[in-house]
Amino acid sequence: MAGGNSGQLVVVGVDGSDESISALRWAGHYGAASGATVRAVRAWHFPAAAGQAPIGKAPPAVTDEVTQERLAELRESIAAAFPAGPPDSVQAKVVYGHSAEALIQQAEGADLLVVGHKGRGAFSGMLLGSVSMHCVTHAPCPVTVVRAGEA
Repeated sequence: MAGGNSGQLVVVGVDGSDESISALRWAGHYGAASGATVRAVRAWHFPAAAGQAPIGKAPPAVTDEVTQERLAELRESIAAAFPAGPPDSVQAKVVYGHSAEALIQQAEGADLLVVGHKGRGAFSGMLLGSVSMHCVTHAPCPVTVVRAGEA
């Protein structure tokens, strides 16, 4: 998928939740209207239940397998956000790391970071999830928080 031509970069966090798909749809429409490249980011890391996550990268065999699984999930989310096909400006990227930190890192040099108001781990009734809150308070660029159904 080709990038936009305005030189702008919009990073959007996608975890497959309805909220993240709404955020992706919003970012895609924004990117199409502004000419910005939209980088849809899916982060993954070892779960805390498996012990402390290793610093840096996982073993290559694990990294390759999980990255391919997460890329397939990300492509499903992109297809759900854009049933008629994604805008050319949407790029898929899978990164290793905790979601909040990975999005902050990916937002370095970006013009906008877009997140859903809560993700898969959120409790019912939450106004803002922990990843969204972390992004709002630590992002190096402006942040747009999208609620499910608002795209």
